[in-house]
Amino acid sequence: MERTVRTDLPGLTRRRRRPGASLAPYWLILPGWLWLAAFFITPVIVMVSLSLQTGDFIDGFRQTWHVATYADVVHTYHVQLVRSLLYGAAATVCCALIGYPVAYWIAFRAGRHKSVFLFVLLLPFFVSFVIRTQSWNVVLADHGVLLGPLKDLGLLSDGFHVLATPYAVIGGLTYNFMPFMVLPVYVALERVDPKVIEASTDLYASRTATFTRVVLPLSLPGVFAGVLLTFVPASADYVNAGILGGPSTTMIGNIIQTEYFTNLDYPGAAALSFVLMGALLLAVFTYARTLGTDEVLQAAAR
Repeated sequence: MERTVRTDLPGLTRRRRRPGASLAPYWLILPGWLWLAAFFITPVIVMVSLSLQTGDFIDGFRQTWHVATYADVVHTYHVQLVRSLLYGAAATVCCALIGYPVAYWIAFRAGRHKSVFLFVLLLPFFVSFVIRTQSWNVVLADHGVLLGPLKDLGLLSDGFHVLATPYAVIGGLTYNFMPFMVLPVYVALERVDPKVIEASTDLYASRTATFTRVVLPLSLPGVFAGVLLTFVPASADYVNAGILGGPSTTMIGNIIQTEYFTNLDYPGAAALSFVLMGALLLAVFTYARTLGTDEVLQAAAR
């Protein structure tokens, strides 16, 4: 049965939509699209075009659609590429193992001093990234403030060193990117309703069961975001490997920097950048697929 609506009743007015109101959302999003086009899409298009060019810095580069550049850089620098992904993954795991307990303690044990502890956590990061990394170079020096006294006491041999090893590079990455893990996890833990934890204890769940079945699943959105925010920049970093590492710990970021600024091989550097981007996207999609983004989004919605 069709239902008719009378519009001729007294006091009943029909709301008219203002002209152009349907375009309001598009006008609001326009500045964001323009910003994205100017500072992301346009540079990406330029880099794609540059990666397919041939020539040199003196005679200039011209567009020849030389796709073989990608195969050449992968064949030449696949070791550094794999090393960068491994270092980034190792630093991400270290950040998770250290950062999750820190975020948990601040969220559930710091009380009214949460802001103070978060400020203390972020305080070193008001200093330049390079200066903070260089300070680790001083601390980890063979006869520095850490290893020097241990060698003088005979606890370490004179030939023992940490710099120019994978441990120094991974340690530097872990230190520099720790807040990218702690802050998202802290925000996720802050959203956990204390009544849910109390309900689990009322149901005679142990502390371990409460954490593994209640707290950890509810904090997965923060862990997911923290892993992404840590793994991507850590794998593409070149400062830590350049300051704390050596020839055997060179990462793909160092190769890109050298190709661009020293060798002036712009097509090779651009191709390496896109190879790194593709490897990171593949790793991120694999991680998201393994963890299950649907479950993470549902947990975030709750």
